[in-house]
Order: sequence, then structure tokens, then C-alpha cells
Amino acid sequence: MKKLFFFFISLVSIYANAQTETKITISNASDQVISKHIYGHFSEHLGRCIYDGFWVDENSTIPNKGRIRLDVVEALKKIKVPNLRWPGGCFADEYHWRDGIGPRNLRPKMVNTNWGGVTEDNSFGTHEFLELCQMLQCEPYIAGNVGSGTVEEMAKWVEYLNFDGASPMTKIRKENGMEKPWKVSFWGVGNESWGCGGNMTAAYYSDLYRRYATYARDYPGAPLKRIASGANSDDYNWTETCMKNIGAGRMWGLTLHYYTIPTGKWNAKGSATKFDEQQYFSTMQNCLRMEELVTKHSAIMDKYDPKKKVALIVDEWGIWTDVEPGTNPGFLYQQNSLRDALIAGTTLNIFNNHSDRVKMANLAQTINVLQSLILTEKNKMILTPTYHIFDLYKVHQDAKYLPIKFVSPDYAMGDKKIPALNVSASQDATGAIHISLVNLDPNRKISLSTELAGIDWKTVTGEILTSTKLTDINTFADPNKIHNVKFAGAKKSGNLLKLDVPAQSVVVLELK
Repeated sequence: MKKLFFFFISLVSIYANAQTETKITISNASDQVISKHIYGHFSEHLGRCIYDGFWVDENSTIPNKGRIRLDVVEALKKIKVPNLRWPGGCFADEYHWRDGIGPRNLRPKMVNTNWGGVTEDNSFGTHEFLELCQMLQCEPYIAGNVGSGTVEEMAKWVEYLNFDGASPMTKIRKENGMEKPWKVSFWGVGNESWGCGGNMTAAYYSDLYRRYATYARDYPGAPLKRIASGANSDDYNWTETCMKNIGAGRMWGLTLHYYTIPTGKWNAKGSATKFDEQQYFSTMQNCLRMEELVTKHSAIMDKYDPKKKVALIVDEWGIWTDVEPGTNPGFLYQQNSLRDALIAGTTLNIFNNHSDRVKMANLAQTINVLQSLILTEKNKMILTPTYHIFDLYKVHQDAKYLPIKFVSPDYAMGDKKIPALNVSASQDATGAIHISLVNLDPNRKISLSTELAGIDWKTVTGEILTSTKLTDINTFADPNKIHNVKFAGAKKSGNLLKLDVPAQSVVVLELK
């Protein structure tokens, strides 16, 4: 008989002169796994993500391999990036893959009409992207062109990537220096088809998906995980229509896009670095809406797919602010503060806790765009607070999910309130337990007294990410202002785990 054990976590939080006790129960009663692909990333031909991010000038003195920047590669390998989505985004539906293969000096140029109207020279194409993925030791996730492309174009791209026999596409691939196919599994059929990907209706797109997906073939040894372009935010009709019309047997996943906008207004999103506590509170309200969205979209999917065969894929998420002053508004370059790290930790906790349905997610975006992991300036590179969250949370990748029940203390602002605490937990293959805790309250610590029944553990260690101010950032002048440090605030007292979770902090504990 399978042995079950339960953790009873008692949190004591002191607010003003009142003391309340909140119990968290964590159980190992499920066989659910937190897919490593929840920790995926996204790199679009947008601003300085590819060019001047991953991809350096051919005469650059920055250490590189075939123009791929090596310090960036090493940083991403450290956090075990599991997959990378490319070439977009909106760019995917104006990208014609054959323009990005063959000798670089013969590749045609194009105008990137979505992002800044700059000229794209196509020097970074299919071969370069897949070489990058091999260097990162991650799986590629390619978004195909449905908006301005054709069924034949997508079908031939899949053939070029995945077929190991004799055909016109494999002949061209071999001429371009790749003898064997890459066998790419993750394949997006369009992007944001409700918007920049074609302004389609859900009914029209779902019919079009069936046609495109039919001709995106499974070649020997290379079965595709076909991913349908899903809903924008709370467009539940889109999810309903796709689940009904496409059906669970024709897609591996269905996407959801949701960005945290500090003000909730797309035309004036708010600064990445200049905000007060009121705006911080509203930002976190908007961040926490991800819980509602994932829950409601999952419920619709459950109606048509009760066995949860179709993955919900949140392949664009993160905070979206106004661009940094003086930068190209089409390049979406923004700084990254402690607030963004709290958003990252909170969102990843939400995904972990919904890992029965959420099987993949992709932060937008990897370098120099939106909620970046990395910022570059010529030969300099800095790791953002968000990067350090992914470093902390990598322990959850492919670990056993431990279900949690608790009622959080409140963080109040005027007559509004949000949960101050969010948590997720997992158990890795060695038996070690990891608990990630985020305290969103910038003013008060949360004190925890934790009883773990039915498990023999001897040691607790931890790391923490926090800083003095929510607006604190890493800069090229001070690149290590915010980074992970050892957390000495947890201790074993008998069979109790006791700790204080400091205000505005992310803590990850390991129990052995």
C-alpha cells in the first residue's frame, strides 16, 4: 500500500496588535508532476532580444560561438532553461522561414512591421535558433506562420526540420550543412490569431487550425506536439470554441496569454522603476488574476477533456510596463525590479499549483524585452531579479507536486485586500522537499511554525531574494544589488519547522 504523509504548516502572522494563526496543509497524496516546461522562455525578433541579445555582430569582440553570445548561454544553462519559444510572438505570423536559411549574404531582408519598423536581415534563422537550443541543452518551441503564411509553407518547414528520408526539403537542409534532422516536437500553429496573428474569430481559427495541423506531419521518430493559438486573457469563448471544434485528440496544447499591467491601462501602463505602494498593490492585484484565469480556462477544458490530455500553455506572461525613457517604444525595453521578482515567484507558484493542467509556460521575454532575465549593454551583461527567481525555483522542475491548502493572511490597502502569502511545494527524485514562499506584504513579516507529520527530516536550508525597496534594480553600475543569498531564518525545533518570511521577499527552503 502506498504510504501517505501530511505536513501541517501553522503560520502565525502579527498584524498591528492582532495575532492570527493560519494553517497550511501539504500532502503527498497525488502523483502529479510539475513539468519542467513550466519554466520555459520566449525569444522574439523584437527590439534587442535576438540582435544585440543572443546574437552579436560578426566582428564583435564579445566571446561568442558562431555569433551566439556565450555569457548569455552559460547564464541560461545555470537555471536549466527547458524550452525556448521562437520566432514570435506577432513576428511569427509575418515570418517566412525560407528567408532565414542558406548563405547569410544571400538572405533577403524584410521590414519588422510589428516591432519598430526596423529592417530584419534574417541572419538569425532556423539553423541559428536550433544551434542556440543545442547550446542551451533545451527543447525548441517553434511558432508557425498561420496569419500570412500557407499550409504548404508550414508543412515544408516541418519536413525540413524533422524528416530523415529523401525529399526536396531534406536535400536543401543537407546543402545548408545539417545532415540529420533536429526532430523538433513543440510546434505552435499560429500566434494570437485573435489579434496580430490575423484578427480571426474563434470559429474561423479552429477550422483553420485543423487544416494546418493536418499537414504538419508526424515523421518517423519525430511526433509533433501541436499547440493551438488560445485565448487572450479572459476570452473564455475562445477556449470553449477551440476545445469544442478542434477536440482533444487534435492538439497537444492550447495557449493562454496574459500580461500584468500595473495600471490596467494599455496606453499608460506605468513605470518599471518609479511607483508607490498604491501602484505596487494594484500591480499585484493584476498579477494574482492569473489564478482566476487559469482556473476558469481549465474548467472549460475539463468539460471537453476530463482526462486532461490537452495542456494549458501560458506561453506569454509577465509584467508589461512603459518602456525606459529615451528608448525606442517599439523595442519594449524595461528595467526589472524587486516587484518583478515577486510577480515571477507568485506566478510560478500559481503554475505549480495547477500543474495538473498547466504543462508549459514561457516568460516574455528572455533578453532586453519586457520582463527579461538578462539585460545587455555592449560587452556588459546583468542578471535581473527575475532571473534569480528562476534560479531559486529550478528545484521544482519535474518534481512531484505536493498539494497545499491554506488561507493566507491579508495584505490590505484602503478597503481592498489581497493574499499576502502564496506557496508551492514539491518533492524531488532524491526525496528532498522544496517549499517556495512569497510574502507580497512590503510592511510585515509572516511568522511560521510548521509541523511535519509522518516524515523524518533532519536539516533545513534555504535561500532568499529581497531588497530594501520594491523599486530596487540591478544596473550595469551595480549588477549585484539584488541576488539570492543564504536564508538563516529557518530552524528545526523538535519536529517543528520555524521561520519568519520577511516582508517583500521570496524564500525557498529545502528539507532533507
